[in-house]
Amino acid sequence: MHSTLLVLLSVAYLASALHYERLGGVSEEVAFEQYNNFWNKTHATLQERHQRFVNFVHAGRKIEKLNEKSTSAQFGYTKFADWSYNEFKKLNGFIPSKPLPEQHNVISKRTIQQMTAIDWVAKGMTTPIKNQGQCGSCWAFSTTETVESANLIAGHTEVAGSPQEIVDCDSNDQGCDGGDPQEALQWVVDQGGLDTENCYPYTAQDGNCAQSQCTASPNLKIKTVTPVGSDEGSIYQALMSMPLSICCDASQWQYYTGGVLTADQCGLSIDHAIQLTGYSPSQGGYWIVRNSWGADWGENGFIYLQYGSNTCGITSEVTAAEC
Repeated sequence: MHSTLLVLLSVAYLASALHYERLGGVSEEVAFEQYNNFWNKTHATLQERHQRFVNFVHAGRKIEKLNEKSTSAQFGYTKFADWSYNEFKKLNGFIPSKPLPEQHNVISKRTIQQMTAIDWVAKGMTTPIKNQGQCGSCWAFSTTETVESANLIAGHTEVAGSPQEIVDCDSNDQGCDGGDPQEALQWVVDQGGLDTENCYPYTAQDGNCAQSQCTASPNLKIKTVTPVGSDEGSIYQALMSMPLSICCDASQWQYYTGGVLTADQCGLSIDHAIQLTGYSPSQGGYWIVRNSWGADWGENGFIYLQYGSNTCGITSEVTAAEC
């Protein structure tokens, strides 16, 4: 009876969390089984299961150390906790088309704390959170989201764009092996717009270009692509007008579950493209960043980055697009 009650309590506790929460006193084997149940994970072979278990055990040690050192961010057993570092790294497919400015974790004279909040999600100027799957297509998602927001701000009807068209057809970039959203945004301009997700659905893998089967949506066209200055003051000013395509070092985001990630918890090796959707003056100021790993990651699909210290190299490449 006691063991049955414990199981029921464990299931109820896990179901109430946004990520798997390991209960105290539970063995690694039992925790791994609970983790798989929580995320609905299966394994094709015993060898794969063993390797996932090893990754899970290593993740537990890393998560514990990260939480011990963190003052504002939280880390836990995300859906990537059983992934190896190399697997996770493949998600981060930003490849710059030109050399990036040298990155520094310094507070410039222009990055005094801003006191006015910005929230483009609350204003209805973004589409729902997307999921790039196991393809390194973050750059195509950052591009698509920026095009969508530009059209919403212009007063157009909301239409979901096709990151798969960009993955398959933008020959300047490398599909699931990576690319540059600034370059891809110009590609959208040159193509006369972007196809819809409905016509050109996402497959999370490289494919042959099939854009001739679709017609670019009038609600997914942009006319200008503008690089934004590489300092947080300039980024804030640009963000007041629209969401922005940005690029960061996401190598330390594997176990992030919430809170504000600070500059000392992040590197400066820029590898991931995302969308900047807001700013909050709370806790000294932080950026609100929309990711493309699904709404079941982080803060309902978002991550918060400390303002004023170039956290994760957020100033590396910032791009605005307008209709």
